[in-house]
Amino acid sequence: MIDFLTEHFALAQGWLFETVIEPLLYYAGLGDVIEDAFEGTEWLLIGACEIVLIFLVLRPMEALIPVHRFDDRRARWNDFIYTFLHRIGLFPVLIFFTLDPLMDHVAAWLHLENISPFNLEELVPDMSPLTSFFIYFVVLDFFDYWFHRAQHQFNWWWGLHSLHHSQQNMNLWSDDRNHLLDDVLRDLYLAIIGLAIGVPPGQYVLLISLSRILQSLQHANVRLHFGRVGEWLLVSPRYHRMHHAVGVGHESHGKGTLGGCNFAVLLPVWDIVFRTANFTPKFEPTGVRDQLAREDADGTVRPGRDYGRGFWQQQWLGLKRMVEFAAARRPG
Repeated sequence: MIDFLTEHFALAQGWLFETVIEPLLYYAGLGDVIEDAFEGTEWLLIGACEIVLIFLVLRPMEALIPVHRFDDRRARWNDFIYTFLHRIGLFPVLIFFTLDPLMDHVAAWLHLENISPFNLEELVPDMSPLTSFFIYFVVLDFFDYWFHRAQHQFNWWWGLHSLHHSQQNMNLWSDDRNHLLDDVLRDLYLAIIGLAIGVPPGQYVLLISLSRILQSLQHANVRLHFGRVGEWLLVSPRYHRMHHAVGVGHESHGKGTLGGCNFAVLLPVWDIVFRTANFTPKFEPTGVRDQLAREDADGTVRPGRDYGRGFWQQQWLGLKRMVEFAAARRPG
């Protein structure tokens, strides 16, 4: 079955490259990147497959077992724009012309200096591909946990990352609702970690794809958990929704200071070990505290912070929050 899927995926990749990508690059005068673009085509095709899979599986689930009713129908469409741009649109092109050349340059420099990156597979002789895949999965998730905690720890970074948490109508597309700068930082970070521990390129593609699919499930508007044991093994929609809960998931003890709970990206074990887990069996409302209107001591009602409606407005306001929060002792 795996060989069948791999073979047909390779055929589809070749067809897409020869029929669409290669002619476009020659037309744009970019013939010098043709060889590298074949690998980029793999990312585009995987992204397209992910979008189709997410829609076919998660959209019916949202209709059958939703947590909440949508009070803003535009919210889901706007998040879909993020997913489209991140997986088959603007973002892959941005990475292709910036991050990929940078990582290739680093790898070439290490080779010229006779520096061999550390390789986890060399620790155990004759390690099977499945075993190495699982080890890389765990190690990358460990580093991703600490990256996520950092997004909630530093004021300027929370100014960017709070865009992700500002969705009060969480849905199957909300995973990619991020600031572009925030995404670039995370992709660069994971790419460096992958290079440092020797993840093979083919496995890295599969690891990232699997992670993205699971994170789409976590953000879906579905009343779903994995049971008493499963909740400890894999981040579920209920577990991750607590991370998005207003005044709980991304604040320390409800005091309005940075912190929160349930930072694990895929494996709750990191939250358990570092004491940031919250297994409260509730599906809480999502959003950011400063989005809510508040009343001053004199009775004056102040409207909540505007996080923007459309993609570009949200990106611009994210940069403004980054500057504002960087200069403040604490955001909000």
